[in-house]
Amino acid sequence: MADHGNRFTLARRVVQLFAGLVLYGVSMAFMIESSLGLTSWDVFHQGVSKATGISFGWVVILTGIPVLLIWIPLRQRPGFGTIANLVVVGFAADGALAMLGPAHPMPLRVACLLGGIVLNGVATAMYIGARFGPGPRDGLMTGIVKRFPRLSVRLVRTAIELFVLAVGFALGGTLGLGTIAYALAIGPLVQLFLPMFTVPERPRAEIQYPDRTPDPHPR
Repeated sequence: MADHGNRFTLARRVVQLFAGLVLYGVSMAFMIESSLGLTSWDVFHQGVSKATGISFGWVVILTGIPVLLIWIPLRQRPGFGTIANLVVVGFAADGALAMLGPAHPMPLRVACLLGGIVLNGVATAMYIGARFGPGPRDGLMTGIVKRFPRLSVRLVRTAIELFVLAVGFALGGTLGLGTIAYALAIGPLVQLFLPMFTVPERPRAEIQYPDRTPDPHPR
Protein backbone atom coordinates (compact mmCIF):
# COMPACT_ATOMS: atom_id res chain seq x y z
CA MET A 1 0.00 0.00 0.00
CA ALA A 2 2.83 2.36 0.91
CA ASP A 3 4.64 1.49 -2.33
CA HIS A 4 1.50 2.29 -4.32
CA GLY A 5 1.25 5.63 -2.54
CA ASN A 6 4.90 6.40 -3.30
CA ARG A 7 4.41 5.69 -7.00
CA PHE A 8 1.34 7.90 -7.07
CA THR A 9 3.23 10.73 -5.34
CA LEU A 10 6.13 10.45 -7.78
CA ALA A 11 3.76 10.44 -10.75
CA ARG A 12 2.02 13.54 -9.44
CA ARG A 13 5.34 15.31 -8.93
CA VAL A 14 6.51 14.54 -12.48
CA VAL A 15 3.21 15.61 -14.07
CA GLN A 16 3.10 18.76 -11.97
CA LEU A 17 6.73 19.59 -12.80
CA PHE A 18 6.21 19.46 -16.56
CA ALA A 19 2.83 21.19 -16.41
CA GLY A 20 4.42 23.99 -14.39
CA LEU A 21 7.32 24.35 -16.82
CA VAL A 22 5.00 24.50 -19.83
CA LEU A 23 2.79 27.09 -18.15
CA TYR A 24 5.89 29.06 -17.21
CA GLY A 25 6.86 29.28 -20.87
CA VAL A 26 3.30 30.30 -21.80
CA SER A 27 3.33 33.02 -19.13
CA MET A 28 6.55 34.40 -20.62
CA ALA A 29 4.88 34.55 -24.05
CA PHE A 30 1.91 36.49 -22.65
CA MET A 31 4.23 39.08 -21.12
CA ILE A 32 6.26 39.38 -24.31
CA GLU A 33 3.15 39.97 -26.44
CA SER A 34 1.94 42.66 -24.04
CA SER A 35 5.03 44.76 -24.89
CA LEU A 36 4.72 46.36 -21.46
CA GLY A 37 7.83 44.93 -19.82
CA LEU A 38 9.46 41.63 -18.90
CA THR A 39 11.33 40.05 -16.01
CA SER A 40 15.04 40.88 -15.78
CA TRP A 41 16.18 37.59 -17.31
CA ASP A 42 13.56 37.80 -20.04
CA VAL A 43 14.68 41.32 -20.95
CA PHE A 44 18.09 39.71 -21.44
CA HIS A 45 16.68 36.78 -23.42
CA GLN A 46 14.65 39.07 -25.66
CA GLY A 47 17.60 41.40 -26.20
CA VAL A 48 19.86 38.52 -27.25
CA SER A 49 17.08 37.22 -29.51
CA LYS A 50 16.77 40.57 -31.26
CA ALA A 51 20.53 40.94 -31.61
CA THR A 52 21.16 37.44 -32.98
CA GLY A 53 17.93 36.53 -34.77
CA ILE A 54 17.64 33.35 -32.69
CA SER A 55 14.13 32.63 -31.42
CA PHE A 56 13.33 33.67 -27.86
CA GLY A 57 12.82 30.09 -26.70
CA TRP A 58 16.12 28.91 -28.11
CA VAL A 59 17.89 31.82 -26.41
CA VAL A 60 16.34 30.69 -23.10
CA ILE A 61 17.66 27.16 -23.71
CA LEU A 62 21.11 28.15 -24.99
CA THR A 63 21.63 30.70 -22.22
CA GLY A 64 20.86 28.04 -19.63
CA ILE A 65 23.74 25.84 -20.82
CA PRO A 66 26.68 28.15 -19.91
CA VAL A 67 24.84 29.16 -16.74
CA LEU A 68 24.61 25.49 -15.81
CA LEU A 69 28.32 25.01 -16.56
CA ILE A 70 29.13 27.73 -14.03
CA TRP A 71 27.57 25.42 -11.45
CA ILE A 72 30.63 23.16 -11.71
CA PRO A 73 33.16 25.43 -9.94
CA LEU A 74 30.37 26.45 -7.55
CA ARG A 75 29.92 22.75 -6.64
CA GLN A 76 26.21 22.82 -7.41
CA ARG A 77 24.49 19.60 -8.47
CA PRO A 78 21.58 19.80 -10.92
CA GLY A 79 18.39 17.93 -10.16
CA PHE A 80 15.92 16.35 -12.54
CA GLY A 81 13.90 19.58 -12.48
CA THR A 82 16.99 21.58 -13.43
CA ILE A 83 17.49 19.65 -16.68
CA ALA A 84 13.77 19.66 -17.44
CA ASN A 85 13.71 23.42 -16.90
CA LEU A 86 16.61 23.87 -19.30
CA VAL A 87 14.67 22.28 -22.16
CA VAL A 88 10.93 22.61 -21.59
CA VAL A 89 10.49 26.30 -20.77
CA GLY A 90 12.16 27.52 -23.96
CA PHE A 91 10.17 25.24 -26.26
CA ALA A 92 6.94 26.11 -24.47
CA ALA A 93 7.63 29.83 -24.84
CA ASP A 94 8.34 29.52 -28.57
CA GLY A 95 5.23 27.42 -29.11
CA ALA A 96 3.03 29.90 -27.24
CA LEU A 97 4.53 32.86 -29.12
CA ALA A 98 3.76 31.17 -32.45
CA MET A 99 0.13 30.71 -31.41
CA LEU A 100 -0.59 34.01 -29.67
CA GLY A 101 0.53 36.78 -32.00
CA PRO A 102 1.07 40.37 -30.84
CA ALA A 103 -1.57 42.22 -28.80
CA HIS A 104 -2.35 45.70 -30.14
CA PRO A 105 -5.22 47.43 -28.25
CA MET A 106 -4.02 48.67 -24.86
CA PRO A 107 -6.73 46.81 -22.87
CA LEU A 108 -5.64 43.55 -24.51
CA ARG A 109 -1.99 44.31 -23.81
CA VAL A 110 -2.76 44.99 -20.15
CA ALA A 111 -4.79 41.76 -19.97
CA CYS A 112 -1.86 39.81 -21.45
CA LEU A 113 0.52 41.35 -18.94
CA LEU A 114 -1.68 40.69 -15.91
CA GLY A 115 -2.62 37.21 -17.12
CA GLY A 116 1.04 36.42 -17.74
CA ILE A 117 2.08 37.53 -14.25
CA VAL A 118 -0.67 35.54 -12.52
CA LEU A 119 0.00 32.47 -14.67
CA ASN A 120 3.69 32.80 -13.87
CA GLY A 121 2.86 32.73 -10.18
CA VAL A 122 0.81 29.55 -10.62
CA ALA A 123 3.51 27.93 -12.77
CA THR A 124 6.22 28.85 -10.27
CA ALA A 125 4.25 27.32 -7.40
CA MET A 126 3.71 24.14 -9.43
CA TYR A 127 7.39 23.89 -10.31
CA ILE A 128 8.59 24.52 -6.77
CA GLY A 129 5.92 22.30 -5.24
CA ALA A 130 7.09 19.32 -7.31
CA ARG A 131 10.41 19.40 -5.37
CA PHE A 132 12.80 18.44 -8.18
CA GLY A 133 15.50 21.09 -7.78
CA PRO A 134 16.15 24.70 -8.89
CA GLY A 135 16.36 26.02 -12.43
CA PRO A 136 19.78 26.89 -13.89
CA ARG A 137 19.56 30.64 -13.19
CA ASP A 138 18.47 30.40 -9.57
CA GLY A 139 20.93 27.59 -8.97
CA LEU A 140 23.61 30.07 -10.06
CA MET A 141 22.46 32.45 -7.34
CA THR A 142 22.34 29.83 -4.59
CA GLY A 143 25.68 28.40 -5.71
CA ILE A 144 27.43 31.77 -5.43
CA VAL A 145 25.96 32.32 -1.97
CA LYS A 146 27.10 28.86 -0.79
CA ARG A 147 30.57 29.33 -2.31
CA PHE A 148 30.98 32.83 -0.86
CA PRO A 149 29.02 32.83 2.42
CA ARG A 150 29.89 36.45 3.20
CA LEU A 151 27.67 37.52 0.30
CA SER A 152 23.96 37.73 1.08
CA VAL A 153 21.26 36.21 -1.09
CA ARG A 154 19.78 39.68 -1.56
CA LEU A 155 23.09 41.13 -2.76
CA VAL A 156 23.85 38.28 -5.18
CA ARG A 157 20.30 38.15 -6.51
CA THR A 158 20.18 41.92 -7.05
CA ALA A 159 23.58 41.99 -8.74
CA ILE A 160 22.66 39.21 -11.17
CA GLU A 161 19.25 40.72 -11.95
CA LEU A 162 20.67 44.20 -12.56
CA PHE A 163 23.46 42.85 -14.76
CA VAL A 164 21.22 40.80 -17.06
CA LEU A 165 18.63 43.61 -17.10
CA ALA A 166 21.21 46.18 -18.20
CA VAL A 167 22.69 43.92 -20.89
CA GLY A 168 19.27 42.91 -22.17
CA PHE A 169 18.00 46.49 -22.30
CA ALA A 170 21.13 47.57 -24.17
CA LEU A 171 20.43 44.83 -26.73
CA GLY A 172 16.83 45.94 -27.23
CA GLY A 173 14.90 43.98 -24.59
CA THR A 174 11.59 45.40 -23.35
CA LEU A 175 11.86 47.21 -20.04
CA GLY A 176 8.68 48.82 -18.75
CA LEU A 177 5.82 48.90 -16.30
CA GLY A 178 5.47 45.13 -16.52
CA THR A 179 9.00 44.71 -15.17
CA ILE A 180 8.06 46.60 -12.01
CA ALA A 181 4.64 44.94 -11.75
CA TYR A 182 6.21 41.49 -11.96
CA ALA A 183 8.81 42.30 -9.34
CA LEU A 184 6.12 43.48 -6.90
CA ALA A 185 3.53 40.78 -7.59
CA ILE A 186 5.44 37.53 -8.08
CA GLY A 187 6.38 37.02 -4.42
CA PRO A 188 2.84 37.37 -3.02
CA LEU A 189 1.43 35.28 -5.87
CA VAL A 190 3.84 32.39 -5.28
CA GLN A 191 3.12 32.58 -1.55
CA LEU A 192 -0.61 32.36 -2.32
CA PHE A 193 -0.41 29.42 -4.72
CA LEU A 194 2.44 27.40 -3.20
CA PRO A 195 0.39 25.69 -0.47
CA MET A 196 -2.03 24.47 -3.14
CA PHE A 197 0.67 22.75 -5.20
CA THR A 198 3.31 21.60 -2.72
CA VAL A 199 3.51 17.81 -2.80
CA PRO A 200 3.90 16.56 0.80
CA GLU A 201 7.08 14.69 1.58
CA ARG A 202 6.76 11.03 2.46
CA PRO A 203 7.08 9.97 6.11
CA ARG A 204 10.69 9.29 7.07
CA ALA A 205 10.05 5.57 7.48
CA GLU A 206 9.07 5.32 3.82
CA ILE A 207 11.94 7.34 2.38
CA GLN A 208 14.51 5.30 0.49
CA TYR A 209 16.07 8.08 -1.57
CA PRO A 210 16.05 11.54 0.05
CA ASP A 211 14.60 14.34 -2.06
CA ARG A 212 16.41 17.59 -2.66
CA THR A 213 14.81 20.72 -1.26
CA PRO A 214 14.25 23.10 -4.20
CA ASP A 215 15.35 26.68 -4.38
CA PRO A 216 12.36 29.03 -3.86
CA HIS A 217 12.54 30.29 -7.44
CA PRO A 218 11.63 28.61 -10.72
CA ARG A 219 14.56 29.78 -12.82
